[in-house]
Amino acid sequence: MNTERKKLLIYAHYYFPDVASTGQILQELAEGMLHVFDITIVCVVPSYTGKVSSEYKSKAYFREEINGVKIVRIRVPEFSKGNKTSRIKNILAYFFGAMIATFMVGKMDYVYSISQPPILGGLLGVWGKWMKQAKYIYNIQDFNPEQTMAVGYSKNKFVLKLMMWFDKFSCKHSDKVIVVGRDMAETLISRFSGEKVPNHVFINNWIDEKEIYPLPSDNEKVQAFKTKYGLENKFIIMYSGNLGLYYDLENLMHVVKKFQEREDVIFVFVGEGSIQNKLVQFRDDNNLKNVTFIPYQKKSELVYSLNAGDVHWCVNAKGISGVSVPSKLYGIMAAGKPILGVLEVGSEARLIIEEANIGLVCEPGDYSAVKKHIRWFIDNSGSTVQKEMGIRGREYLIEKLAKEVSIIKYVKEIKSQ
Repeated sequence: MNTERKKLLIYAHYYFPDVASTGQILQELAEGMLHVFDITIVCVVPSYTGKVSSEYKSKAYFREEINGVKIVRIRVPEFSKGNKTSRIKNILAYFFGAMIATFMVGKMDYVYSISQPPILGGLLGVWGKWMKQAKYIYNIQDFNPEQTMAVGYSKNKFVLKLMMWFDKFSCKHSDKVIVVGRDMAETLISRFSGEKVPNHVFINNWIDEKEIYPLPSDNEKVQAFKTKYGLENKFIIMYSGNLGLYYDLENLMHVVKKFQEREDVIFVFVGEGSIQNKLVQFRDDNNLKNVTFIPYQKKSELVYSLNAGDVHWCVNAKGISGVSVPSKLYGIMAAGKPILGVLEVGSEARLIIEEANIGLVCEPGDYSAVKKHIRWFIDNSGSTVQKEMGIRGREYLIEKLAKEVSIIKYVKEIKSQ
């Protein structure tokens, strides 16, 4: 083993085997940088769905190693995604547990944290920098309180101002801020009114194009997925990811309802999240027989579920531009599928879709345009035009959004500090 590798501490919140998109990205990033850094992860025990398995309830901290990455896991209480109080208790348990775990990992040269949990992720990084006298890299996956404000999760002006002060504090005390969208770089600059803007760089998120790739429609495992969930002989419009607050899914269900008579079409939602119960309730109240909900798929099975879709939603609520980039975009492109986008002009995901010409896109809230685009995809199902959208998406991803491309950029930016 190369003893000259610099030591890097990553505060991850969620990490493999949790199915959170940031957890998967951080696993690939950590394992991809092992040839340069000796890496330790501080994260929660597997609990993204809210449940904690019995083997992780016996003590406060668990040490393990996965594929060469050292991991310190923190026991947290179980929670319900629809219950604010239980979520806050869970998050605070991670935050304070991670502060203590910082003293358990020895000397570090670099500290890296992401913007999750909101605000606290950045503060953990500052804490780690001070305690370890290390260089600090702050990776902003979602801007808060901007995200909180966009969906009205909190309207308490004092709380929102406090959140903004704390996150700007984290940005100021970082040695490098990494954002994941061009629009997010603009948000960072505007936060500081263009003055004393923290040292920052934009690096796209990614998907492992060797794990997610196009498969023929008659692939045995793709067919098995369709059979298992009653999707055979249907045109499948799929949403795959977090069923959370930031995607305007409750309003989009009203558009889906307009296609309830189409027995040849099925709307498939793969995943879980805080508004899942509301979506299911709407489906049941309106007797929407062509809407189905499917649990999260294991990372190893994701290639089959993504390939089962004929077209995929990539959506954000209004106000999310410059705040967050839906990581599901990369999986759709890797699988070579056309995209039904509901995204603001100038947002990173929309810029990519338009640059690569890989789908139809409209503004959040323009539900007549959403309906029109759904109808176009249904009417042109199996057409050369749709197939070419998917092909172009895969090609663009390989050229510009492949895993190795972004990981090389991360190594360069961290080492440059």
